[in-house]
Order: sequence, then structure tokens, then C-alpha cells
Amino acid sequence: MTSLPRRHTLTRLGATAAGLLLPQAYLLAQPAAAPQSLDVPYVPTPQEVVERMLQMAKVGKKDVLFDLGCGDGRIVVTAAKEHGARGTGIDLDPQRIREARKNAEQAGVGHQVSFKVADLFETDVSAASVVTLYLLPNVNTRLRPQLWKQLKVGSRVVSHAFDMGPEWPPEQTDTVEGRAIYYWTIKAAHKRALQS
Repeated sequence: MTSLPRRHTLTRLGATAAGLLLPQAYLLAQPAAAPQSLDVPYVPTPQEVVERMLQMAKVGKKDVLFDLGCGDGRIVVTAAKEHGARGTGIDLDPQRIREARKNAEQAGVGHQVSFKVADLFETDVSAASVVTLYLLPNVNTRLRPQLWKQLKVGSRVVSHAFDMGPEWPPEQTDTVEGRAIYYWTIKAAHKRALQS
């Protein structure tokens, strides 16, 4: 769903302008017509990008990380193995979830992490101190109110490739191997914005 390198399952939509490769998460944001095939190309996110995302979020042993669109689970696994965090990966594709569980066991962090097949828009992320994403801009903006509502003040959000629109400018940006990374924290003002 949102896991390229590490967790992005992409699908090619023939009618899409310029033949863009779109994350499976994009499909979740569309009205459901016929069931979508899960037989889609999988493109892993470079490990260097994963590591920089975790560095930007200052992931540590006390953190609970949710990766929305976890693919093969590499962000969750790296957060557990290299930073001692606990984590949960969410993906629409059962095959990616099986791979993620296997990768976690092989890395020796199966006891620290969990993976489940689920729709990211129906997932409760309130336990997370860090959320990682690799989604399209329109999916990010649709997800933004959910993050503002569910996450605690001080929680961190890191997105590979796409920002959250002008309503939520990033606090920090970086580029790794030509790939953009965006970082935000949840503030009390975000909670107030939902009430107005």
C-alpha cells in the first residue's frame, strides 16, 4: 500500500496521466467498484531512505511506530532491530504481510513487531508515537485529519516522497539519493483545528 522500497506495493493504472506508478494506498482512496487484484509489481524503498526517515523521527526504544503501507515490513523491522522500538505494519496485500512477518522473524524482532492486513483509513493509530508513510498527495491529505485526531501531541510523522499539502507544511525536509523525505510533529493547534 504505501511501501515502496520497504513497503510500497505499486500498481500501474493504464489511464493514469503519464503512466504513473501509483501506490496501492491510492486504490483505497477511490470508490470501490470491482475488487482490486493484489497481483501488482512490488518496488522496495532503498534502505538508506528508511534509515534517514527513522533518524529524522529520532526513533528510540520508547517509541511505538506504525508504518501505513508497510509492504515487506522493512521500516518496522529496522526500527525494532536498529532502534529498539516496537512497531506495527499495516498493508492491504496479504502477501506483503506474510513477507513482513517472515522478515521480522529472520531479523530476530518478531516479538517486538506485528503486521496486519487492514485499510489504513480504518486503522486506529492512537498508540503510535511515530507514523511512517509512503502515499500519494491526495491520500496524505485525506489521512491528515485522522492523524491530527488520533495521534498524541508530540507524535512524529515522516513521509517518503510526498508532503501533506499547504495546510500542513513540513517542519523538516531532506533528500536521500534524490528521494524527498518530510517530517512533522503533532501539535495542540492541530487538535484545535479539528474542532473549528
